[in-house]
Amino acid sequence: MTFETPADRELLPQHQRREQIRRLVDERGFVRVSELREAFGMSGVTARADLDALETEGLVHRVHGGAVPALAQGSTLAADTEPSFEESLGASVIPKQQIGALAASLVVSGQSVILDVGTTNLAIARALLARTELSDVVVITNGLSIALELEPAIPRFTVIVTGGSLRPLQHSLVEPLAATVLSQVHADLAFIGCNGVDAAGGVTNINLPEAGVKTLMLQAATRAIVVAEGSKLGRVHLGRVGPLGAFDSLLTDAAAHPDALARLREAGLTVLQGE
Repeated sequence: MTFETPADRELLPQHQRREQIRRLVDERGFVRVSELREAFGMSGVTARADLDALETEGLVHRVHGGAVPALAQGSTLAADTEPSFEESLGASVIPKQQIGALAASLVVSGQSVILDVGTTNLAIARALLARTELSDVVVITNGLSIALELEPAIPRFTVIVTGGSLRPLQHSLVEPLAATVLSQVHADLAFIGCNGVDAAGGVTNINLPEAGVKTLMLQAATRAIVVAEGSKLGRVHLGRVGPLGAFDSLLTDAAAHPDALARLREAGLTVLQGE
């Protein structure tokens, strides 16, 4: 049993409120419970109840902390449907941890590092944070979640966030303005995420604005390293980040399929696997 709170007393009629919430989720791609509380002046209990009801009707899909748009009835997740940051957090956890630990092991004190947006790079940020012996590391990122994750490392680390427009689905900063910072820095390492790594298609991403920022990161680093779980190998998506030859190496997980790895190695890409 739940009880009405003062915040619930001046709410819109339930059907109107839920319709507005559904539209908000569709427009933004991801909406947090806390955002609904603020926007509609209601309690967290009521916000979660509304999202649960909308999910029951098949109108949204609940994820940790909020909701994302539901798939159309009878459809399946298409190859070019972009999952939200929150949905990705719960997928391939072990592979991402393996990649994170391997990537962090390549960083030494005094280096500058570009960390791309995404949950794999969030795993790298967490692994870097755990390396308490590292100091004087500059991290440049377009991921707000990554910047917040690294905040406890300040002042050992300097964290620079690129400018740009915010994409709520990934909590990422893209053009316009993202190039302003990236055009003025040159990093020792760039860890770049993606949705596909293919021998012929190169490194690609579902979202074009993010693909453009990844290309800028590629150009701003001495060594560019693509990070991708094994499930992304052999896939090609809409936005091309760069050819395989533009990358120093690929970091992937221990379970990546040997055939996919062999094709990438034959194309000249150095492949490192986590353990």
